[in-house]
Amino acid sequence: MDPERAEAVTRVIAMSSAATSSQPRSALAGRDLTLDLARVGCVVLVVFVHILFTGVGRGADGSLIIERTVESQSWFTAASWIANIMPLFFVVGGFAARAGWRSAVARGDTADSFVRVRLARLARPAVPLFAFFAVALGVCRLIGLDPAFVDTVAIGVGSPLWFLAAYMIVQAAAPTMMRLHENHRGRVLLALFAAALVVDAFRFLFVGHVLGIEPVPPTGYGIGQDLFGIPNIAFVWLFAQQVGFFLFDGWFARRTWPQLLGLVVVGYMALWGLVSLGGYSWSMLGNQWPPTATMAVLAVVQASALTLLHRPLAAIMRTRAAQGAVFAIGSRLMTIYLWHLPVIMILIGIELALPIPMPTPGGAAWWWTRPLFLLIVLAAVWVLSLWLVRYESAPAPGLRRFPASGATTVAVFLFIAPVIAITAYGLDFPLAAVALACTVAALWLTGSKKV
Repeated sequence: MDPERAEAVTRVIAMSSAATSSQPRSALAGRDLTLDLARVGCVVLVVFVHILFTGVGRGADGSLIIERTVESQSWFTAASWIANIMPLFFVVGGFAARAGWRSAVARGDTADSFVRVRLARLARPAVPLFAFFAVALGVCRLIGLDPAFVDTVAIGVGSPLWFLAAYMIVQAAAPTMMRLHENHRGRVLLALFAAALVVDAFRFLFVGHVLGIEPVPPTGYGIGQDLFGIPNIAFVWLFAQQVGFFLFDGWFARRTWPQLLGLVVVGYMALWGLVSLGGYSWSMLGNQWPPTATMAVLAVVQASALTLLHRPLAAIMRTRAAQGAVFAIGSRLMTIYLWHLPVIMILIGIELALPIPMPTPGGAAWWWTRPLFLLIVLAAVWVLSLWLVRYESAPAPGLRRFPASGATTVAVFLFIAPVIAITAYGLDFPLAAVALACTVAALWLTGSKKV
C-alpha cells in the first residue's frame, strides 16, 4: 500500500500500541498512517462509485435493464466535486515518493533504480490482468459473441487503466521534479498549471471550435478532440504530485485552520470559474480523462481538506480495527484497483445466469443493497488476491546487460503507451495483447527477476 512496504508494516505494528494523545497537524510533515487511510479510502470509494455506475437488473416485467444509474441522478454532478478523489491519490503519492526518495538516497540508490522499483510495482500487478483480458477477449472473438456487447463491457472494465500510465509518468519524473521543487518551489506549480491551461485552451477553443473536431472519434481508431488533451496527463498529475511534495515538507501543516479553509473555498470558487468558461465538464468525473486544469485545482483543495481532517483521521488510526482494515486492504491495493471492475462484471453475470432476484436499478432496494454488494466485491477480490498478491510484492529489479538509463526509459514508454491507447480508444483484443507483450518486455528490460 506504500512505496516502502516494510516501513508500512512496521508502522502498523507500532501504532497498535500507540499513545492516546492526539497528534499535532505537523505530523503530516513526517510519515503517519492517516496517509495510508487516505489512500485506502480513495480506492474503496472508487470501487463503490463504479458499483453505482453499473446499473444492471430486471424491470418489473422481467426485462433486462443496463444503465449508468448514478450518472442520471440530479445530485451526481454536485457530488462529483467532492467524490472525485483521484487528485488526492496523486497528492498522497507525491508525499510517499518524497519520503521514498529520501530513503533511497540514504541507501545510496540512484534515480534510475528508484524509477525501476516503481515500474515493477505498477507493471507486475498489470501482467495477470492484461493476460486475463487478452484471453477473455480472444475467446469472445472465437465463439462469435456480439461485438457491440463485448465492446461495451470491455471498454467499461478497461476504463480505470488510465491510472497505470498517469501514475507511472509522474513517478518516473519524481526525482527530477523533486530537484525542481527544492530549487524553485511554487514556481514549478505555476508553470505546470499554466501549461495545463494552455493545453485546455488549445483543445477546447482551437481543436473544438476552430477545427470542429468532435470530443471522441466517430468510429474506430480515429482522431478525437480528447487526444489533444493527453499532454495534461503529465502537466496535471505532476502538479498534483508536486502538491504532495509541499504536503511532505509541512507547508500545509504550517497553515492555520482559517487559511486551510480559505484554500478550500477559493479552490472551489476557481473551479466554478473554470467550468463556467465552457469546454470543461460540470461533472468532475468528466474532467478526469484527459485530465483538465480542474483536477489540479482539486489537488490543492483536497490536500488542504486532508490537513484540516488530520486530527480526527489520526484518532481513527489509533484504533486496532482501523489499522487492521487499512493494512488488510492496503497490502492488496493495486489488485483491488485493477481487478474490481472485472469482478463486478463477473458477479453481475452470475446473477443474470442464475435465478437470483435482482432489484431494479435506481429503485430503493437497489440503493440499499449497494453497500452489501461492495462488501461482496471486496471479498471476491480478496479471494482472488490470495494468488495475485505475489505480483504486488515486487522485488527491487536488477539490471540486465542494457545501459541503465536507456533501458529504464524504453521500459517506461513500453508500459505506458498501450495503456494510453486503451484509455483513448477502449479495450479490445489487439490492445490487450499488445499491452501484455509490452508490459512483460518492460519488466524484462529493467531486470525484474520474476514476472
